[in-house]
Amino acid sequence: MYAVIATGGKQYRVSEGTVVRVEKLDADAGATVEFNQVLLIGKGVDVAIGSPYVTETLVTATVQAHGKADKVSIVKFRRRKHYLRQKGHRQPYTEVKVTGITAA
Repeated sequence: MYAVIATGGKQYRVSEGTVVRVEKLDADAGATVEFNQVLLIGKGVDVAIGSPYVTETLVTATVQAHGKADKVSIVKFRRRKHYLRQKGHRQPYTEVKVTGITAA
């Protein structure tokens, strides 16, 4: 069984036991989180598509860790104009392990 969930403005295809890095959540490590914005749920050839969400469906997960992604360099440069701006950015994430998908 698999599901497509929406969180943090992005969509993720998950199944039971998968570890996914999602946008940072306000939950401690070891806590259980629930994703109720389920866009699609499938089991074999049976697929249920929501409009926009599948009703009475819930994906539960356990928070494993928080962290920051690799650094992305941002450079603005104009040649012959004495203009150079350099920045770096590390996006925070939360690593969750899907523990269950319940569908009615």
